[in-house]
Amino acid sequence: MIEKRINIENIDGQLFEIKVVDPENSKPASFTHYLHNHKNGVSQYYKKDAISYVKEILKKEYHTEKVTNKVAEEALQYLIFDLNKSVPFPAPENPKFKFIDLFAGIGGFRLALQNLKGKCVFTSEWDKYSKQTYKVNFGEIPFGDITKPETKNYIPNNFDVLCAGFPCQAFSIAGKRGGFEDTRGTLFFDVAEIIKRKQPKAIFLENVKGLRNHDKGKTLATILNVLREDLGYYVPEPKILNAKQFGVPQNRERIFIVGFRKDLEVTDFEYPEPTNKTVVLADVLEQEEVSVKYYLSTTYVQTLKNHRSRHESKGNGFGYEIIPNDGIANAVVCGGMGRERNLVFDDRLTNFKPITNISGKVNREGIRKMTPREWARLQGFPDNFKIIVSDAQAYKQFGNSVAVPAIQATAEKIIEKLNCK
Repeated sequence: MIEKRINIENIDGQLFEIKVVDPENSKPASFTHYLHNHKNGVSQYYKKDAISYVKEILKKEYHTEKVTNKVAEEALQYLIFDLNKSVPFPAPENPKFKFIDLFAGIGGFRLALQNLKGKCVFTSEWDKYSKQTYKVNFGEIPFGDITKPETKNYIPNNFDVLCAGFPCQAFSIAGKRGGFEDTRGTLFFDVAEIIKRKQPKAIFLENVKGLRNHDKGKTLATILNVLREDLGYYVPEPKILNAKQFGVPQNRERIFIVGFRKDLEVTDFEYPEPTNKTVVLADVLEQEEVSVKYYLSTTYVQTLKNHRSRHESKGNGFGYEIIPNDGIANAVVCGGMGRERNLVFDDRLTNFKPITNISGKVNREGIRKMTPREWARLQGFPDNFKIIVSDAQAYKQFGNSVAVPAIQATAEKIIEKLNCK
């Protein structure tokens, strides 16, 4: 848990220290969102809860009811003063546009759009471990479940771009027209509801490649119908982009959906062209010897070999894969198979003594899993992006994330259309 300590005077003029922590409710999110938006009109959406949050801390820690709004506001000013110096990825000094980050994960969208001088004015993410990673890197606690009306009520007006890597869910559209009401009960409905209420200039959605053919194409058709007909946005045909074409050595195909509010009179949109940058696995591998904990046991290696042999005997190609240094990694995904499909050879290990409970000995073939930092690089995250969670959570977080370079390349095209220069 990240803590922030500040000194402040109470109502009687006594100097004391307070400690700001992260209980699971909306007030800490409001508190950090206020700190990030104190210079713009967006702060009005968060100030009341931010002050209330600080007052609660003061009252609880110092057993006093003598805490005024003035004292709480002074505490907020102390925190604002040093905010951008304490996080790896602060907001840009002079932002050119505003965006919101829904289903934020660990901030792949935010990183990409901040690189383009965008200011994030609202973010939501329900997973508590992802929220920890998000906070330590951006200095902001995401709001929680976006399906709840009380969470939606914190979303400000007048932002430019809505970003959402929303999970794909099936729609019950049999015998129906496949419009806005037919998406109820799905996470896309919540995205659509926010678009309807807030009318952002542009929308930028990301999803798995399989969305295109999900339910024989009916799911995507419903989404496009809602965006185009019910919400009145210009939405060009979605496009599948591959991360490996944008500077990272990972074969990761995702569908991108872009839209513009009709009154902006945008009538055409070109998705970004692939870069000419050639990258291979060796470009993201660790330069120093990797811990023995990432090396597979002899038992595990044999299990993988047996598993692949069984599938091959049935005519299937399913199984583990060792990526050559001059090759391209498979898509990183959640679950063990994401790691087993992206094993590497690394013969630099000098200490073969296990530091985790394994069955058998450490293999001498040099077969190991990629590290969380290597997965981060596969997704385009810079090396100063902090990883503070367990390896299991880190693999999950990066597996769920967007590939930052592909997002950024597409977002740049969107911003060009909005003339946010």
